[in-house]
Amino acid sequence: MNVDHIKNQRVKTIFQFSIPAIIAMVLTSLITVTDGFFIGNYVGTDGIAAVNLGLPIIYLYLAVGLMISVGGVAIAGISLGERNQKKCNNVFNQTLCTTAVVSWILSLLVWLSFDTILRILNADAQVAVYFKEYYMIMLFELPIMVINASFGMFIRSEGNPQYFMKVNILNVLLNIILDYLFVNWFYLGVAGIAVASLISATVTLLCLLYFFVKKSKVYKFRKFIFSAEVFKSTFLNGSSEFIGEMSLCISMFAYNFVIMRHIGVDGITAFAIVGYISYIFSMIIIGFGQGASPLISFTYGAKEYTLTSDLRRITNVIVFLVGAGVLLLVLCTSQWYSSLFIENEVVEQMICSGVKIFAVSFLFSGVNTITSFYFTSIGRALESAIVSSARGLVLLLICIFTLPAVLGMIGVWLVSPITEALTLLISLFFICKERKHMQLGLTQE
Repeated sequence: MNVDHIKNQRVKTIFQFSIPAIIAMVLTSLITVTDGFFIGNYVGTDGIAAVNLGLPIIYLYLAVGLMISVGGVAIAGISLGERNQKKCNNVFNQTLCTTAVVSWILSLLVWLSFDTILRILNADAQVAVYFKEYYMIMLFELPIMVINASFGMFIRSEGNPQYFMKVNILNVLLNIILDYLFVNWFYLGVAGIAVASLISATVTLLCLLYFFVKKSKVYKFRKFIFSAEVFKSTFLNGSSEFIGEMSLCISMFAYNFVIMRHIGVDGITAFAIVGYISYIFSMIIIGFGQGASPLISFTYGAKEYTLTSDLRRITNVIVFLVGAGVLLLVLCTSQWYSSLFIENEVVEQMICSGVKIFAVSFLFSGVNTITSFYFTSIGRALESAIVSSARGLVLLLICIFTLPAVLGMIGVWLVSPITEALTLLISLFFICKERKHMQLGLTQE
């Protein structure tokens, strides 16, 4: 990186760093949306509701998998920088084995908890049947998904993200084709969607194994000596990622619990379908955050505080405009979108009216997300944690347990806009405080 280059081409540089990350994130989200399309059109509302009720399970796997993988990659990267190849490979192999063992143990525990989860959520008989059909197969797919993500991080660490991107594209295309075959031709319903995910994940795993057997120049499969110190450091280093994903797990469980209690299956289905738009939008915003973060860290480290603030401000303007554009698109296409996934007049009406309210949150959520990335990038972990926990857990849970109880489904749609608007006030407070801190730093220099 070069400070002068960033100064002269600020917007262009942000896009250059962000676009690859955005592509990768959107590819990931397309699998979920595709599954929802086929389930909604070929199974119905109960199928979508069943899959959505189990989303906290998926977030739980991601929380555990990211914690181990991010922590292990960091330790391996430091060892690589120290030219300690032996320790680097030892950490690589221990991380992969730990990820695999913990993930499969988690599958066993979740399987034993199926009936308890369904009882707490008060799922009706048909939803419970679909839930078990889908997640019984997904308990085999999810550990593979976590292992694939871990392999991907080590591939990026080695400096070959293009290979992982190509494998991701293959995964998405294969998943779409198999969804169509298993649901439209073989009439396997939600089980077919789960089998499609399992086969796609397995093919992806084989491609990644091929990379480490034939192409990898750094990380190699070797016998390793288990290190308790590395094990402990791995979990500590990845703890923030664990907290972030567990917040999603808890909030999604709370959403499902409250909606099932106050509205029922139709409400869960409508919420899930509106959530597809939110999911894609959040992936785009996270892509911008991942792209801007290294630029912000670099300029802050170079004590170019004005440039650092400009990068944050420009990125915030970009994500605000993206949010405004998506909101406008939603307002123009809400009627069409509401009938895309399901043929049910009641659910379609919920989606059509609800998506317009929910999408207002896009005006604020992008700025809040980038603000959290910004404070992480400049070493202000506390401010980042407060912003993230406010919008992802504290304020969100308060709104989830109050608004739907008073306003019904309208309250469900208002949860996100109100949470993001309140969090924006916190974000602006910390930004103003940091701006004064930077101005003081410039004055002292």
